[in-house]
Amino acid sequence: MSQKLFSPAKLGALTLQNHVVMAPMTRSRALGNVPNALIAEYYAQRASAGLIITEGTSPSPNGLGYARIPGLFNQEQVAGWRLTTDAVHAKGGHIFVQLMHTGRIAHGLNLPEGAEIIAPSGVTAAGEMWTDAQQMQAHPEPRALRTDELPALAQEFVNSAKLAIEAGFDGVELHGANGYLLEQFLHPVANQRTDAYGGSVENRARFVLEVAAAVAEAIGPERTGIRLSPWGVASDMPHYPEIDATYAYLATELQRLNLVYVHLVDHSAMGAPAVPAETVATFRERFTNSLILSGGYDAQLAEEALQSGRADLVAFGRPFIANPDLVERLRTNAPLAQPDQATFYAPGPEGFHQGFTDYPVLSETEAAR
Repeated sequence: MSQKLFSPAKLGALTLQNHVVMAPMTRSRALGNVPNALIAEYYAQRASAGLIITEGTSPSPNGLGYARIPGLFNQEQVAGWRLTTDAVHAKGGHIFVQLMHTGRIAHGLNLPEGAEIIAPSGVTAAGEMWTDAQQMQAHPEPRALRTDELPALAQEFVNSAKLAIEAGFDGVELHGANGYLLEQFLHPVANQRTDAYGGSVENRARFVLEVAAAVAEAIGPERTGIRLSPWGVASDMPHYPEIDATYAYLATELQRLNLVYVHLVDHSAMGAPAVPAETVATFRERFTNSLILSGGYDAQLAEEALQSGRADLVAFGRPFIANPDLVERLRTNAPLAQPDQATFYAPGPEGFHQGFTDYPVLSETEAAR
C-alpha cells in the first residue's frame, strides 16, 4: 500500500524509522506535575512512531494551567522524564518534549502554591476548565505581563529546554498553537499591548520569535521545533484579519532561525475551520526545513501529503491513544480500535492506567478473539 509513510525519514541529524509522528496530546496523568513510570510505559508502547512529541509540558509553575499536567523546570521532573526517554530510546524511537505554557488558559486551583495566571494582556478567555478541587470553573482574569518581565519569561523556556536535553529528549517543540501563551502573543484579541510586543504583526510575533531564537541558541536549532495552528479557534481565539499576514511572516522568520521543523495543525476534523491550502503552501515555500502536518489524517491521506511534497512528516493524534501499535495497523490496513473519550484526561474506575496503558495491540486483540 503506502510506501513513503513507512520508510525511514530524516529530521535534522536524526534518522527516524518512518514518517509517522505521534502528535502531542494532554493526558493528565502526572500527579504532582511530575512524570512517572506509567507515563513512561505509555510512550514506550508507542515507540514505533518515527517521532513522538509528548503531551504539553510546562516550562514554569505559572504554566501548569490544567489539572495533572507535567512540568519540566526542576530536577524531580528531569528524573521523571528520564524514565520516558530511556524507555522510548530502548525501543529505537525518538522523542521531543512539547513545552506548553498555558498562559490565560488556567485556573488557580490547578496551579502550585505561589504560581499565578499571566498573559500578554488582562483579557479573560471565555469558557471553563476542569479543576480536581471544584470541578468546572470559569477562566479567571489573567495578570498582564509587564515588558520588563518578558526576558525572564523567555529564559524559563530556555532553562526548560536545557533540562529537556539533560532528561534525554532528542529535542523540544515550542507550543505556539491552540490558544496557549505563545499564541496569545500572536493574537490581537488576547494581545492588546501597546509596547513593542503588541499592535503590528511584527510586534505580536516578537515574543514567539525571541523565545524560539533563545531556545535554538541554547540547545541547537536542529533540536528545536514549533507547533502552530493558523486558523485555529481553540481557547477563545476567534479569526482576525491579519491571520495570513501573521503566519506568512512567521514562516519567513522561523526559516531565518533554521528551526528543524514547523508543525502545522488543522483542527477541522474536530469542527474548526480548515487551514486553507494557501496557508500550507506559504509555509512550504518560505520554510524549507521539515514541515509536519497534523489533523484528521489516515494512511492514504498521509501518503498523498508526503508524495506531493506538502509534508515531510505526518502526525497522528487520537488514533495513537487506542492503538499503541498504530504504525503496524496502518501499514497492514488493519482495523483501528476506538478510544474511550471519558478517560482522555481522567482515570477510569480501575485507575490511571485505564484508557491510558491498557489498550491492547492487534496480536493481543486477535488472541482474545
